[in-house]
Amino acid sequence: MRAVLLGTAAGGGCPQWNCACPVCTSGAPARGQDGLAVSADGVSWYLVNASPDIRAQILATSELAAGPGPRDTPVRGVLLTDAEIDHTLGLMMLREGGGLRVWAPRAVLGALDEAFPVRGILGGYSGWEWSETSVDKEQDVGGLRVSAFAVGAKRPKYARSLSADGPGDGPWVVAYRFEDPATGGALVYAPCLATWPDGFDEFTAGAGYVLLDGTFHSTREFGGATGSAGATGAQAAMGHLPVTGEGGSLAHIRRLRAGRPGTRWAYTHLNNTNPMADPRSEAHREVRAAGAEIPPDGTRVDL
Repeated sequence: MRAVLLGTAAGGGCPQWNCACPVCTSGAPARGQDGLAVSADGVSWYLVNASPDIRAQILATSELAAGPGPRDTPVRGVLLTDAEIDHTLGLMMLREGGGLRVWAPRAVLGALDEAFPVRGILGGYSGWEWSETSVDKEQDVGGLRVSAFAVGAKRPKYARSLSADGPGDGPWVVAYRFEDPATGGALVYAPCLATWPDGFDEFTAGAGYVLLDGTFHSTREFGGATGSAGATGAQAAMGHLPVTGEGGSLAHIRRLRAGRPGTRWAYTHLNNTNPMADPRSEAHREVRAAGAEIPPDGTRVDL
């Protein structure tokens, strides 16, 4: 299995166009909005999330270059972790592709029907297929065994009015596990984690590479970076487990590392306020010293 980290920042990227916080003005390497490409054979590729940066990300990734025919593309489909704008708007940019297959949780498919009618819009273009991601069974995606795990119930702002007993039912946010039956390699992609849920230890067990939600370094980061009195409460409502602090994801990495010497832990979906995005920062050094990676855009992983 091969994987490429197309982007490693949260919504808006880093630096963010409307922000002059310390990280955005630090000169740290730019990061595009998060996304992943995976392949069992290096020929057919599947995207995980489709951010507004997807066109530039595809053009910057040689494995995803068009060809060999004049209208051929190695991109075969998209798996969505959630319904957020920064993970779904890129589907519109893929409309020229002649149709793709999209997998997503039922609640997400419903949101893309009603509140943000991407499915209806793309229905005017040929070949689009929509499939439900199930947390109860494994699916085959291009020769990879794919399983999903519910990790959050946060709806996007645009979908808050959807009926609870309609398309809004079911998990809103999932993590994916990709396994290559030919090599035994496994990768877990969890860019959005509201908590470290029961069963997540088992979901990540045996994976060679685990990408976790690195949105916020600390619980009070947003307020400190923006100077807004209500920012700390707003950060808590965003549904992202911080990296540090009691119960943070870094504590879980420390807890699991000794028993999993073959696992590489890494962070993606870094918010533009997150000091971890700056390799010169103390926060970056702290995370690296704990045994976790903070990979840049374009990082490639073979498993």
